[in-house]
Amino acid sequence: MPRTTAEQLDEVQTAIARVLKGQSWSADGVTYTLADLAALQAREEALLKRYQSEQPTGGLTINQGIPKRDY
Repeated sequence: MPRTTAEQLDEVQTAIARVLKGQSWSADGVTYTLADLAALQAREEALLKRYQSEQPTGGLTINQGIPKRDY
């Protein structure tokens, strides 16, 4: 089953938090990184835009303006 945008956004934000806590280490002069922070941030930005576009904008606007009445 496909994950919702909100679920994907939550996963990306969790991954970013983990990266910020430190997910890289060095051994024998080589640095290893489990996740690319820049890629995660780009994905987060894209998901935020998609999430915001999926949200309702406040409903329908009914009766715009004042109707003219003939008295």
